[in-house]
Amino acid sequence: MVDSPARFQGQARLPRFAAPLRYDLRLRPDLAACTFSGAAAIAVAVSAPTRFLVLNAAELDGLVPTEVTQFEEDEILVLGFDRELKYVYNGESRNMAVTQFESADARRCFPCWDDPAVKAKFKLTLEVPSDLLALSNMPVVKETVNGPIKTVDYEESPLMSTYLVAIVVGLFDYIESSTSEGTKVRVYTQIGKTNQGKFALDVAMKSLDLYKDYFATPYPLPKLDMIAIPDFATGAMENYGLVTYRDTALLYDELLSSASSKQQVSYLAVDSLFPEWNNWTQFLDEMTSGLRLDALAESHPIEVEVNHASEIDAIFDSISYDKGASVIRMLQSYLGAEPFQKALASYIKKYAYSNAKTEDLWAVLEEESGEPIKDLMTTWTKQQGYPVIYAKINGHYLEVEQKTDKMHIREFTASRSYNGEKNMWIKLNIHQTGFYRVISLSTEWHLILAGIVEDSYALSVARMQTLTSLLRLLNAYHDESDYTVLSHVTSVCLSISKISVDATPDLNKDFNQLLIKLLLPAAMKLGWDPKDGESHLDVMLRSLLLIALVRLGHNETINEGVRRFYIFFEDRKTSLLQPDTRKAAYLAVMRTVSTSNRSSYDALLKIYRGTAEPEEKSRVLGSLSSSPDKDIVRNQDAYYILGGISIEGRGVAWTWLKFTSDEKAAEVSEFFADRIKPSFERTLRQSLESVRISARWIESIKSEASLGQVVQELLQGEA
Repeated sequence: MVDSPARFQGQARLPRFAAPLRYDLRLRPDLAACTFSGAAAIAVAVSAPTRFLVLNAAELDGLVPTEVTQFEEDEILVLGFDRELKYVYNGESRNMAVTQFESADARRCFPCWDDPAVKAKFKLTLEVPSDLLALSNMPVVKETVNGPIKTVDYEESPLMSTYLVAIVVGLFDYIESSTSEGTKVRVYTQIGKTNQGKFALDVAMKSLDLYKDYFATPYPLPKLDMIAIPDFATGAMENYGLVTYRDTALLYDELLSSASSKQQVSYLAVDSLFPEWNNWTQFLDEMTSGLRLDALAESHPIEVEVNHASEIDAIFDSISYDKGASVIRMLQSYLGAEPFQKALASYIKKYAYSNAKTEDLWAVLEEESGEPIKDLMTTWTKQQGYPVIYAKINGHYLEVEQKTDKMHIREFTASRSYNGEKNMWIKLNIHQTGFYRVISLSTEWHLILAGIVEDSYALSVARMQTLTSLLRLLNAYHDESDYTVLSHVTSVCLSISKISVDATPDLNKDFNQLLIKLLLPAAMKLGWDPKDGESHLDVMLRSLLLIALVRLGHNETINEGVRRFYIFFEDRKTSLLQPDTRKAAYLAVMRTVSTSNRSSYDALLKIYRGTAEPEEKSRVLGSLSSSPDKDIVRNQDAYYILGGISIEGRGVAWTWLKFTSDEKAAEVSEFFADRIKPSFERTLRQSLESVRISARWIESIKSEASLGQVVQELLQGEA
């Protein structure tokens, strides 16, 4: 057993007695047959005597070495002797080849130490059809054409992890520029779409300069390629030197794309390049997403031990991304922007081309700032959940208490305004930089504007405050015009409308009228048409409000949307329906569709089939399920259609997602009982917990005896 391959079975990580120094990869994709063949030669450093090399490999078929043992469940390949291998992979039929190796899929292309901690250099050679473009992480050294096949050799890469290796083969065109440092930057698109890459190229050029200054580190590679991939499952993948994007995340058309798409394309550097967009105020979206997921018992800490590659995808969620970013932002706010920036620059220089743990980041920040960062931050990354701060006014004093979640809140922020006792207000967690909730215990709770509407919504869902209190708070926003505030008010309004269908069906129309009354003033001010000199945020707010009013059933907005839709249907160049308002019009026109009148549905399908623009296709698909006629909503498994399902069509969606009761949660749990896989087990548990939370919230709402009376008072302006 000691000298047997079996001793490696079941190991969570590969043994450390050998590590790669360099991979020489030769790959030949066959786009017609959807296969590839290849060879891998690996230079290995051995630190202890061994008769075996243990690598990661999965779903690879090829020539068998002299001695080989493969443990498929562990995705481990044990080789007795080093030998060139040849593999064939049966994939989907595509007219281009694209790799996506994050998080642990390089092993499906070539045997390797598929662990981000095990870095090596890579020297790639591709054999591809002569008429196709072949891209990889590094620049091309040489191309040799031999009839229908050409051989492309690339420069050797610097040290990097296997998941960052990237290959793209297909027909593409590009635009390019060079930075002041001489780095060549290109945006690759499908043939004929290079104009849509100009904005991304401009942002990339400015971003490289921005990051060079911010991190005090120049861009380390000789080139940066960004490429738009149709139907790319991942939004984007930051491969070394070759960043792959879903086309909607990279391309921007001045005539066809929305303002939100422009912001999405540039989000990596948006705050510095477009300060007028006030992107830091919009960061609240990320924090809200993190808080909502972290409220679940089935949440997880930011730092999670991973024992198998299949577990990685389960933690690629709002905790890792949104809570992680929020905690870092909280730390930046505490240290100050400049000290934080300098410390990050030191950290990057110290650990370049090596590995680091979270404690290493805390150590550098602590050394640079003189603050006890490790003690302060460890609880935030190693514990799940967040603190809830209880606040109340006691005479002339503000009392605050943290009862649960033993996390260090080093500095508590508050703002106070005083103009006579009756007009006093106190705002806790100013700028919303703290990752915690605030709840008021004061009987005169209106004296403390505790956080924002998101806090009150979360506390209502948790049954720590009533829906009645939430509605009264929302009513205070009826004169609001700020995009960031209204984006969250609108989100909460739509959530209330949906939950009221099950909790208070008799009041649902009254709820919707109340929410319409709240949002209508800002929507009427903006109208449907763009105005000279309006801000980027006004453009996005217009779309947000019109969509919400349509979903809430505001007849005037629906009728105007239908009118503009049919003008646009006859004349696609009309100025009456801009890209930012099309989604609202599409939703509006679908509300007129029924089994006896499908003309609008057919018109939308015609628009879908007649456009090559992915953003336009997405708008249409996201609107098709919003008909109030349940017979129009068909059983489909596309997430974007389910995401757009109207209140009336939700019953049809149970084939995939009908989550409003404990009984349905039990049904789902039973269905998945013998189908659980590590990659989605945590996500399933989180979903089921959300179902049960919604069910309890519904029961809590039903018990609010004065809810109907308060809704009527607010509608009549008496509350």
